[in-house]
Amino acid sequence: MSTPARLYRVSFRNHDQIFEIYAREVSHGNLLGFVEIGKLVFGERSTVVVDPGEEKLKAQFDGVERFYLPVHSVIRIDEVSRQGPARVTDAGDSGKIMPFPLYPSGPRG
Repeated sequence: MSTPARLYRVSFRNHDQIFEIYAREVSHGNLLGFVEIGKLVFGERSTVVVDPGEEKLKAQFDGVERFYLPVHSVIRIDEVSRQGPARVTDAGDSGKIMPFPLYPSGPRG
């Protein structure tokens, strides 16, 4: 009996957008400060309803075997039991997600 392949939901910030994608492989990779994402999973084309957002993401990642995210752009990584739609949303000023501070606020004295 084989074990089911793991499935991860990865949420990350890219400029002013939040990406949510599904992948079979997530690791710290060989690049310091980056998270390695591989074997992306998108919805089946056999469904009657096509999500244009997911299709746009699928086209954007077409041909990508794996990619690397800077650690500070990752919001969350969840191991999930089933797949949902991949999507991109505007981060906006909703205040729900606080970006990781990149630089100190001022000189220390």
